[in-house]
Amino acid sequence: MVITKSKLVLSATVVTLSTIAVTSLGIHSIGKASFKDSHKDLVDEVWQIINYRYVDGTFNQVDWQAVRKEYLSKSYTDEKEAYKSIREMLKKLEDPYTRFMNPEEFKSLQVDTSGELTGIGITISQDEKTKQLLVIAPIDDTPAFKAGILAKDVIVEINGKNTKGMDTNDAVSLIRGKPGTRVKLTILRNGQKKQFDIQRARIEIHPVRYSEKKTPAGNIGYIRLNQFSANASKEMKDAIQNLEAKKVSGYILDLRGNPGGLLYASIEIAQMWMNKGTIVFTIDRQGTQDKQVANGSALTNKPLVVLVDKGSASASEILSGALQDNKRAILVGNQTFGKGLVQSVQPLRSGSGLAVTIAKYHTPSGKDINKHGIDPDVKVELTDAQRQDLWLRERDKLGTLADPQFAKAVELLGKQTTENTSTIRKN
Repeated sequence: MVITKSKLVLSATVVTLSTIAVTSLGIHSIGKASFKDSHKDLVDEVWQIINYRYVDGTFNQVDWQAVRKEYLSKSYTDEKEAYKSIREMLKKLEDPYTRFMNPEEFKSLQVDTSGELTGIGITISQDEKTKQLLVIAPIDDTPAFKAGILAKDVIVEINGKNTKGMDTNDAVSLIRGKPGTRVKLTILRNGQKKQFDIQRARIEIHPVRYSEKKTPAGNIGYIRLNQFSANASKEMKDAIQNLEAKKVSGYILDLRGNPGGLLYASIEIAQMWMNKGTIVFTIDRQGTQDKQVANGSALTNKPLVVLVDKGSASASEILSGALQDNKRAILVGNQTFGKGLVQSVQPLRSGSGLAVTIAKYHTPSGKDINKHGIDPDVKVELTDAQRQDLWLRERDKLGTLADPQFAKAVELLGKQTTENTSTIRKN
């Protein structure tokens, strides 16, 4: 399997409740005229993509040929009927990451060069077992983030409507709206229900923020990566080069709450930290492995500590797994989310689109982290209450010595002044 920049998405962000553009994904729209010729063609187009590209050749024990016969035997009078059948067809796979998007939904997945989003800034999935809507992570400084939504929250109601078994596309339709309007979410957290009334907004997102920090371990570079978007690699490169010019003694890379994004971005960023070694293995349905490796282009070899938590998912897990397995960094924090699957985004006729799971990935040491996540080298647990206090009520303490996970990272960087990374990880 060949990894290309334009198609692969590695994210727990099954639904980003915001309006995003396509240019950097290299996705194009197809005219509506061909769609009017036959709605059945669209149904078959989706079936064919799954038939040839889906990661599981047994289609999760579904008779996929029988599915084709069933849905192509139907008559479709308009696109709504075709869309409904496509979603029913895909639901048989019981894979929340493989989903059909109508033209409006497809546009909301696409990344614009402006980086401007419209929505509440939350990423969601459907739990495979419970069929409940699960928050992957809120995006920093968005309405959902400021309201107090946390990773792993369960959305049980949207504007009073029960979400049990609700399709993620239906959830998007209920949550999305014009800037300035409001949406009410009922969240289940630790067995207790909480109500959130959130105002939608336009959001400008920069994936990387960085600063020089004066600490007991010396002057260090602190880089926070919020998501692996199309411009994440460039912003990460700028951050490292600027901090290197300031002669920092080491780095803390903060991936907490980062739900993932584009696969190639995680690979390019790993190459900025690693001069050699394997970054990730991707495995397709034939069992063919594709290995991505460092290419000798690291921007620094200084000590590195990576902060992770249960909101660090997918592309975040590829990067942190690569740095951990190659003993390039120490991981500090909580166990990560656990999504080890890769999706390809396919444009379809009529301007609609399909996200299809085409591969799984393993870390360089061969670990399959799907549904488990990555265990940090040094566990520093934060309760939901502590995390909410730190990230919302006392935000100025984030990335300071008052932040327990950051403080532990500083302590480890101090030790690395005289010891190398592999020695630290054994102690």
